Amino acid sequence: MISRDPSERQLDLSFAEEMPVRRIWPVRELVEEMRDLVERQFPDVWVEGEVSNLRIAPSGHLYFTLKDADAQLPVVIFRRQAMLLRFNPEDGLHVLARGKVSVYGQRGQLQLVAEALEPVGAGSLQLAFEQLKERLKGEGLFDADRKQALPTFPRGVGIITSPAGAVIQDFLNIVSRRHSGLNVLLFPVTVQGDSAPAEIEAAISALNTTALVDVIVIARGGGSLEDLAPFNSERVARAISASKLPVVSAIGHETDFTIADFVADLRAPTPSAAAELITEAQHKVAERVILIAQRLERATRYQLLHAREHFQSVHPESTEWRMTALLNRLSQRLDDCTFRIEAALAQSVHDGEGRLARLVQALMHHDPGRQISAARERLSSGRIHLDRAIENSLRTTTTRLHSLAAQLHALSPLAVLDRGYALVQSSDGILIRSIAQVDKGELISARFSDGSIASRVEEKLALNHTERRKTRKT
Repeated sequence: MISRDPSERQLDLSFAEEMPVRRIWPVRELVEEMRDLVERQFPDVWVEGEVSNLRIAPSGHLYFTLKDADAQLPVVIFRRQAMLLRFNPEDGLHVLARGKVSVYGQRGQLQLVAEALEPVGAGSLQLAFEQLKERLKGEGLFDADRKQALPTFPRGVGIITSPAGAVIQDFLNIVSRRHSGLNVLLFPVTVQGDSAPAEIEAAISALNTTALVDVIVIARGGGSLEDLAPFNSERVARAISASKLPVVSAIGHETDFTIADFVADLRAPTPSAAAELITEAQHKVAERVILIAQRLERATRYQLLHAREHFQSVHPESTEWRMTALLNRLSQRLDDCTFRIEAALAQSVHDGEGRLARLVQALMHHDPGRQISAARERLSSGRIHLDRAIENSLRTTTTRLHSLAAQLHALSPLAVLDRGYALVQSSDGILIRSIAQVDKGELISARFSDGSIASRVEEKLALNHTERRKTRKT
């Protein structure tokens, strides 16, 4: 063991007391501590920069990088705040982002959790307008070939607007003055605010399901870009595009243009102008009718004046003679027509009687009673022929049967027995054809035509060749 000087041990203890205590941080705790410090230090900041690497997650969150010439900062906008943006962020867009600085723990990365986003150099509404305009134009929603023509003489018009205000009153006044027979169906909606796009979309859909209107008018008075925002929404634009009925947009003043104006089948500078456009054909017809009525009135007055002058120049006696002659000619023509009518009626009656006689004759020819009687006669004759055929068949069959029976009887062994022959069988029933089949003393039986006998073999006598041949001949 090595001994140490007490003074050295005292020096070591004092050095150990002066050393600081080492603290070991878990990564999660350190990151959380940093996040708390950063969020308390920067709870609400505005950051200006250029959007880069924009990504839209399936969840609806927006992720991008905000950068300038010297640095960059990751930014996240969660879905709820992203839905409130009035424009779509794009790569390269210069923006102002407002939010709080935080730390994303999974990467230990500093980021800005943005609550709002504004474009630098252009208003968000104007930017959203331009973006949506270009996108819908690219889809063909503004194309002239997809726009519908307005009906020349509409029976009814559906107007989508606010029930309170001068727009509906001006529209009704013009319609009543130019085309009083036109039916106007008001579909009340709010024309500004967050709920306006949904209400306008529902109104367009509802008017498309009714048969009361032939054309739809979307109307609203003038206002700022914020006031006209519902008519710059994609929801309203697609509802107008999907409408089966032609849609007229009459929004704002003559200098105001909205997305609805580009998608609609016809744009009217003002709601009053929309009423005039819809009733234009009817108004022209009414003006034409008034003009023709005035000309007709003038022509009638002239004809009356001319007739009075002519009447004053005609002598009463000649007038009476002319009237009498005219009545006589008309009376003669009436008689002539009467004679022709009577002759035509007589000829018609004669033709009708001839047709009736031919029909009666045809009916008699096709009389069901006669046809049934003839069928019965054919059935009776058929039965007689059938009975005769059956009798002849039975007779022929009987004769053939007797012939076959006679042949069968002639070939029967029993017929041979009737001629004096017998069948000899052994005790076990086997037919004996030769004496070689039996032995002496064996029992045998002989079958005759009227019975049989049993006997025993006492002796076997064989015939010679000559005797056998004689027997065969016998």
